[in-house]
Amino acid sequence: MQIVYNDSDVLVCVKPQRVLSTDEPGGVPDLLRQALGKPNADIRTVHRLDRVVGGLMVLACNASAASELSRQIREDEFEKEYLAVVHGKPEVDHGRLTDLLYRDKARKMTMVATCEGKGVLPASLEYWVQKSTETMTRVKIRLETGRTHQIRVQFASRGLPLAGERKYSVLEDPCEIALWSHRVVFTHPATGERMEFMMEPPDCDPWTDC
Repeated sequence: MQIVYNDSDVLVCVKPQRVLSTDEPGGVPDLLRQALGKPNADIRTVHRLDRVVGGLMVLACNASAASELSRQIREDEFEKEYLAVVHGKPEVDHGRLTDLLYRDKARKMTMVATCEGKGVLPASLEYWVQKSTETMTRVKIRLETGRTHQIRVQFASRGLPLAGERKYSVLEDPCEIALWSHRVVFTHPATGERMEFMMEPPDCDPWTDC
C-alpha cells in the first residue's frame, strides 16, 4: 500500500486495482493496518472506488473525522477528479453528461433509465478531453454525483466505453480498466485546512498510448 498522507485524523493512500474499498479481509483498511503494523488501528472508509478502479482514496482515522468527511461528501464539498481512457472521441472537447441511472442489484449493474421512477437517480459529470489518437481519448472527469459505476455507464451509453471495461463493453481489451482516481480535495476535519492531493495513473498501456 502506498500511503500519501497520514495523521491522527486522515489517511490518504493509493488504492490498488482489484482491491475492495470496504473494511474486510484484503480490503483497503485491512491492507493499511498491515502496512502500518497496527492491526487494531481505527481506519474507516468514507468513500468508495469500484473494485477494478485504482488511485487516490481518503480514509478517516476516528469516528469524528469519518462523520465530518462524510458530511463534506454529502454536501458536495469533497472534490473528486478522475482520469480515463475511452474508445472513440466525445463530440465536444468539454462537456457535461447528465442521465437518470437505475441500479439493478440482482445483476450488479447500473443502467441508464428513460424516465423517473423508483430507484432512479440523476447522475451528472463534467469532462475535458486531454489527448486523442485515432481510436482512443484520454479525458479528465469531475464527478458532480456519486452513483455506482457512474463514469463507466455514462460513457459506455454514448458509445465511448472505457478501455479495459469488462462489464459495460463488448470490446475485449487486454489491459486493466483505464479509470483512475487522480485528484481529491477536502477540508481537514480537525484543522479546517483545505487539502489537495494528486496522483498520476500507472505508466502502462493504455495510459502511455494516449
